[in-house]
Amino acid sequence: MSRQAANALVWAVLLTMPYWLGVVGGYTELGSRVLVLGLAAMSLNFLLGFTGVLSFGHAAYFGLGAYGAALTLKYLAPSTPLAVLVGVATGAVAAAIIGAMIVRLRGVYFAMVTIAFGQVFFFIAFRWNSVTGGDDGVTGWKRQAIGLGQWVIDIQGNDKTFYYFTLALFAVGVGIMALLLRSPFGRTLLAIRENERRARFLGLPVEQHIWLSFVISCLFVALAGALYALLNNFTDPRALRWDQSGNFVIMAVLGGMRSFWGPLIGAAIFVLLQDYVSSHTENWMSFIGVFFVLIVLFFPRGVLGIVRRK
Repeated sequence: MSRQAANALVWAVLLTMPYWLGVVGGYTELGSRVLVLGLAAMSLNFLLGFTGVLSFGHAAYFGLGAYGAALTLKYLAPSTPLAVLVGVATGAVAAAIIGAMIVRLRGVYFAMVTIAFGQVFFFIAFRWNSVTGGDDGVTGWKRQAIGLGQWVIDIQGNDKTFYYFTLALFAVGVGIMALLLRSPFGRTLLAIRENERRARFLGLPVEQHIWLSFVISCLFVALAGALYALLNNFTDPRALRWDQSGNFVIMAVLGGMRSFWGPLIGAAIFVLLQDYVSSHTENWMSFIGVFFVLIVLFFPRGVLGIVRRK
């Protein structure tokens, strides 16, 4: 299958998902969750799969995006677009500051420091009860309809409309990442991933490119976090916890972390398994863990790698 045909198939599935998801036992909100977590996994993959840098702290920026959107709607203004912008800006600014401090680290040291910063944000959200609600989360707010002159986009009470609102922002994020990866900047990231020493000998500013990749990745994961808060009309410290970062890594590896659409496929598998297995047992993560181990052992290129081999 050509790249153009594969892209067309993915977009056809996403555009029609609310109409066929119910036939296979799903529901529209489940499709929205696939989009949101798929965007988060693809954002992480921008750094992990195409730059070769592992972060276990992306939940921090996912959670900052969620809290930024929730707190904006609760305390600043009942505006969904403003909430999304504040959430994205919050995650991007935090990533720019933290990335500048850790960009010279590599390997396990980079991964461990990202976990440490993520836990700092987690404990701030957990302990700052007067603003974040602590362990109870931010409640008493909900996403608002979007007014466009005489037209109103009712994402407040219509799950299908919210799905297409999420899909539109997903398309913007995915489109920008695709353009960046096809640009000279994206080719430089691939060169750094394949051989950082050789890239440095060629005179490439390696640290600057890794910092930009980190900020771009965190910006889009913050967008996913803002959409996640709007989807649930709620957010709590679990959005910031380190195991959420682990989930993003699992999604990327499941689908195929060196492919563009692989993390979306991994997110879909993860969300669908979680929804189905958790309705039968509380130990649903054990089943996902076993599935993940089997994929890593026998199909290290992920599910998309299996399809390509066939």
